[in-house]
Amino acid sequence: MIARVRGRLLALEAGRAELETAGGVVYEVHVPLTVHGRLPPPGGDATLLTAYVVQDDAPCLYGFVEESERALFRRLLGVHTVGPRLAMAMLSAYRAGRLARAIASEDASALVQVSGLGKKTAERIILDLADKVGDIAASEGAPDGKAGVAAEAVAALTGLGYTFADADAAVQKAMGQGEAEGSEELVRRVLASRRPARGG
Repeated sequence: MIARVRGRLLALEAGRAELETAGGVVYEVHVPLTVHGRLPPPGGDATLLTAYVVQDDAPCLYGFVEESERALFRRLLGVHTVGPRLAMAMLSAYRAGRLARAIASEDASALVQVSGLGKKTAERIILDLADKVGDIAASEGAPDGKAGVAAEAVAALTGLGYTFADADAAVQKAMGQGEAEGSEELVRRVLASRRPARGG
């Protein structure tokens, strides 16, 4: 399986890129628009994380800049009614974190904004993935280097019975209170803020 392609960008068009490796092999890689805009112009060097998919006996490579994008693409393909084309359309319409937040918060109205995605398919995606994309959703809006800590804190809170939306909002608020040493401190802040105040 081809997991990563690194080389010189020979061509870049909407939805596809051609990368030539040091060994002279040229790979055609399909990329969502959210990735396209972050690639260098032709002639520059680029690295793409790839997902290898065979559909109707035709193998294709799909490329991403961040692991969260590839992970969400693979999870979307696990939904019965979602194929590579629709998954790429979804990742072209929204960055991975934003898309995962829409799924986790069961925002079907955001999903149906994607061309070719109807209400029934949106509901199926939410049903199958709402509780499986919290790690990716939590990274959206977190400062650089803080995404993993935020995701761990959200996961811990959902394990304690919080809904994703409540856990995510609480963690974002806790992060706004200043630097935290890790996810455990964020969780402590959230739990402390939910305790009833003592007084006579």
